[in-house]
Amino acid sequence: MLELTVPQPVLPHSSEELSSKSTATLTCLANKGFPSDWTMSWKVDGTSKKQEASPRVQEKDGLYSWSSTLTLTAQEWTKAGEVTCEAQQKSQTPVTKTLRRADCSG
Repeated sequence: MLELTVPQPVLPHSSEELSSKSTATLTCLANKGFPSDWTMSWKVDGTSKKQEASPRVQEKDGLYSWSSTLTLTAQEWTKAGEVTCEAQQKSQTPVTKTLRRADCSG
């Protein structure tokens, strides 16, 4: 069981970052996971992108939370149609959330 956080589990980059640093950093938040051995991964237009997740944090309710960030160059972001964050526990079906670039400003 895992809940990708509400209201928006994949947080888009800021237009200021894109113009000043020529990068786009996306953050994925995963909450209410149990047990603690979930993994997080990213895909850009279906292609896996290697990225580390933060260490898990055990909440007061005994469930776990994680976050992961993905930094793309401005060129990668401009070419991307969609970016997907996946959270998976062993052989279970992954929990996914997709951010479409067309739905973002910048």
